[in-house]
Order: sequence, then C-alpha cells, then structure tokens
Amino acid sequence: MFDRKHIEEAEDKALAPYALRASKSRGRRVPEPEHVYRTAFQRDRDRIIHCAAFRRLEYKTQVFLNWEGDHFRTRLTHTLEVAQAARTIARALGLNEDICEAISLAHDLGHTCFGHAGEHAMRDLMREHGGYEHNGQSLRIVDELERSYMPAFAGLNLTHETRYGLMKHRTDYDKPLFKGLIERESPSLEAQVANFADEISYNAHDADDGLYSGLLTRQAARESELFAQAEQEALKALGEGEEDLLRYQIVRRLKDLQVSDLLKATSERLAAANFKSVEEVLAYNGPPIVDFSPEMKKKVIGLKRTLFSKFYQHRRVMRSMEKGTRFMKEMFARYVAEPYLLPGGFHKRIESGENKHRVVCDYIAGMTDRYALEQYKKLFDPDTW
Repeated sequence: MFDRKHIEEAEDKALAPYALRASKSRGRRVPEPEHVYRTAFQRDRDRIIHCAAFRRLEYKTQVFLNWEGDHFRTRLTHTLEVAQAARTIARALGLNEDICEAISLAHDLGHTCFGHAGEHAMRDLMREHGGYEHNGQSLRIVDELERSYMPAFAGLNLTHETRYGLMKHRTDYDKPLFKGLIERESPSLEAQVANFADEISYNAHDADDGLYSGLLTRQAARESELFAQAEQEALKALGEGEEDLLRYQIVRRLKDLQVSDLLKATSERLAAANFKSVEEVLAYNGPPIVDFSPEMKKKVIGLKRTLFSKFYQHRRVMRSMEKGTRFMKEMFARYVAEPYLLPGGFHKRIESGENKHRVVCDYIAGMTDRYALEQYKKLFDPDTW
C-alpha cells in the first residue's frame, strides 16, 4: 500500500528544493496523530472540502446572483477552477500540488453573499468594529467557526502552511483578523501560486460570463490587448462560426496565455534566485518570485479595466449588487439593534460576551445569496414569516 510515508518519500524525491513538503510541516495548533495514508496537506484539503462553509459556496455570487442563471460561475465553480489552475502551475514548477489545492479550495470561504459588493458593504459596516476582509474571514472560519472534529479545538485545525497561505498577499499581516500568524516572512511559493491562479481564473471566467450573458460584446472586450490576442488566436484556429464554441476557445486561450507567461517569467526568476531550500524562500525579501512578465502585467491590467468598464459597471450587474448591498446593510443594522432575532447559537455568543458586531458579521458573511434574501424578507416583509 502507498501509505503516508511512501507518499512523503516520493514528494522528497520529486519536488524542487524550494517546495513545501508535508513531512516538514510546522504542524497544527493542536497536535494530532498523523494519518496512515494521507499527508498533512492532503488532510487539510479534505477537511476544507467537507466543511459547511465550502458547501455554501455553491450559492454565493461570483458576478451574477445565484438565481440569474444556471450557467454562470458561482463561488464554488470559481474555487474549483482556481484549484485546477494552481495544480497545473505547481506541477510545472516542481511545487507541492496538495497544499496549492488546499489553499485554493479555502481561499474564498470568507466571502460574503452578493459578491464583491457584499464584501465592500461588510467592510463599511465593520470599519469601526475590528474590520473585515475575506482573507481574514476565511482564516477565521477554518480556525474558529467550523466545528467538525475534536471537542478539544474549534475550527478545522489546519496546518500552519495552509493557514498562512490563506493570507496570500504580500502585506503587513499583523492585523486583528490574523492574530496568531504575525510572522513577517515571505509567503511560500505555493501560496503565491494560489494567488495567481485566483487572478488568472477570474480574469478569464468573468470574461466568459460577460460574453455568455450578452452584457459584454466581443467588440467591447477587444479594447483589451490580451482579449484581442486570445480572440485572434481562436479565430485563426476556428474561423468565424458557432459563437459558443468560439467563446470557449477565446476563454481557453486567455487562461493559457496568462499561465504560460507566468510559468516562463517565474522559472526565470527561480533560476536567478537559485533557492536551495524552503527556508530561503521564506526569508527572501525581494520582488515577488511568482509573477507575470512586465509585458503580461500591462495586458492583465488592461483586461481588468475593460471588464470593469464594459461589464462590472453594466446597469444590470450594478442593479443586482446595489440590491444585495442594501439587503446586507439593513439586516446588519436590525440584528445589531435586536440580537434576539439571531439564531440561538449566535445569540448565545453575544450573551457570553463576544463582540456583537463581530457575531452579526459572522452570521451575515456566512449567508448564501438566497438565504440572505429569505432572511431579509422574514425581517422586513410583513407577508413573510
């Protein structure tokens, strides 16, 4: 049987010297016996997949609200696309695929309902009460809010490497939401890969959803040099024909152009840095290693600007997001004013002394789009009970 030790030995032989290794993990906050045939990072991935917050991603908005169509991305499908891209990049760079997957699967657990508009609303609501950001909320979920394992600890008790990877951005980490993870070291290469897999995925699939919805036209999207390049390559291969097939091929090439550039540019930086160990990566204090070339950076910025101006700001998208923002703000104010309206577990947390605003934030941030709408109606619609 290929047990854990066999897998760890195979990792040690196959991975690059700068890759994380499960056998050398810094461990969990609460020590646990190792599993017979799964590594520590594989267990992290599995715990994330089986948690309630992961299942709720199915009904959380990416761009279009959940009930606007069955073919648009949700937070769950976005998350799966990120994990796939991260594994592809990690494999090509000799990095640890399992922890890239674990970080990718958990990276959006803390997102609110109603997409980015919901996150902006929650930031405003929590500005004077400890703050809110979805990275910190993702860490809070896996550290405190999920209760699936041992009575000895809250959360999923993930490894240090997965938890640290959830912060993913090179920023000052000593914020209230990141308590217990304030070491000022660079993120692992695996965490950097998960970050870029996220960016590459939403750049491509938001373009796909925009085209599919008809809110974004190819003519408008062509203002982006990167989109125009992907379209030209797709037309060269297919010619003008079936629109759905052409759209798929354009999106496919959008991803491929970004991933290929990232791999080439990152490989060159790795060769120049000549890291001999993970410790050298974590101690590194220079420009990011995992990154696009300067030329691709400009193209990606151009694509984002085009998506923002031609798609995200379309009146249909803005109208939906404005409604979602209003729902969240009105519910938040009502729950803070009348905490007894919260479900029992949340109400008890306030009675036991927890910060009222943080508890309400946890409750609303965990809602799916449709659950938030149901609760809004129960609070404010006299005909809904």
